[in-house]
Amino acid sequence: MNGDVERLLRTEAPQVLGALVRRFGRFDIAEDAVQEALLAASGDWPVHGVPSDPRSWLIRIGYRRMVDLLRSDQARRRREHEAGMSESALREPARQAGPPQEVDDSLTLLMLCCHPALSTTSQVALTLRAVGGLTTAEIAHAHGTTEATMGTRISRAKQRLAGAGARFTPPTDADRDARMAAVMRVLYLIFNEGYTATAGRELARVDLTSEAIRLTRMLHASLPGDAEAAGLLALMLLTDSRRHARAGADHELVPLDEQDRTRWDPDLIREGTELIDSVWNRGAAGPYRLQAAIAAVHAAAASPEETDWPQIAMLYLWLERLTPTAPIMLSRVVAVAQAYGPVRGLALLDDLNSRHHLDRDPLTRQRERAVRAHLLQMTGEHASAADLYRQAAALTDNQVEQRYLLTKADRLA
Repeated sequence: MNGDVERLLRTEAPQVLGALVRRFGRFDIAEDAVQEALLAASGDWPVHGVPSDPRSWLIRIGYRRMVDLLRSDQARRRREHEAGMSESALREPARQAGPPQEVDDSLTLLMLCCHPALSTTSQVALTLRAVGGLTTAEIAHAHGTTEATMGTRISRAKQRLAGAGARFTPPTDADRDARMAAVMRVLYLIFNEGYTATAGRELARVDLTSEAIRLTRMLHASLPGDAEAAGLLALMLLTDSRRHARAGADHELVPLDEQDRTRWDPDLIREGTELIDSVWNRGAAGPYRLQAAIAAVHAAAASPEETDWPQIAMLYLWLERLTPTAPIMLSRVVAVAQAYGPVRGLALLDDLNSRHHLDRDPLTRQRERAVRAHLLQMTGEHASAADLYRQAAALTDNQVEQRYLLTKADRLA
């Protein structure tokens, strides 16, 4: 399947799912129907061409499959007819396969996936699958678990939504804050997966980062007074501003301190910086505002030497106290090493490993080796650094990152 078709399907999938859920009221079955419609399109469109109205095409195929699944479900259960929209859709021909409404269902789907009947982990996983378009394997990596475990979790989440009678409606005032917190976490994970892809030949997946930014813009527009939503958008914009400088002419990875900063996007930097400045003093900063502040410090430096690493190290310390996760702890190690030298960075890394096992945590075990290798290289321990670079390369499925780490190892050897 070519890239244009794949991008189109990823863009249309949430809209098709929203149309089916709105019509039938059954998210659990609609998600399966949409997947089958996408599969049909991936086989048909590259051969016969993309239809003039791809969304209507997908909704029509999804609708037919949805009806089949509902009838099969009703026959298997042998119980009273389902009440609500699904029964009405089956019985009212006038409602069948009509033209799609010109609405964007992505944000409404996000809120549905963050239904209070689901655990936070299930909310995140289900939304990544239904709205973000990530594979089960990619979601599993983001959560530090196996693909089989994540597949079971997603299936159970859909069943839980069905059992709770969840409808395609916005949240109530009572649960809005919790649902929005989960939505922001989901968007954050989608962006991160896109910025450095879990696997493949490309360093990044621009489709995912662009979708995360688009949805976060929508979220910020709907919640203009939410400082953390603004901070999340600022973080994404400031981080994405470096995208064009992250890879060289041969698609090799270029680390932050070697990037051509003239290739950083000044418009995104300006927008992101103004956004975080406008909300920085609105009460105690949360995790997204703190990360946006770190990104803004990087963006303000005209050269690597001008980066205020002590300030970044302090911001990471605040962030670690607020959200003590393994990736944040490892990022603080890097900041401390840059601010105060590699020996101090190694000492902090050893201390965190002894207490939190960053070298064994699924979310950091690969990067822990790469960071330790870099610090050992800075202290002149080249043989040990080369061995760790190779270990780190073996633990990533991203081919661009693999080549970068192996090149570093070969140069030291």
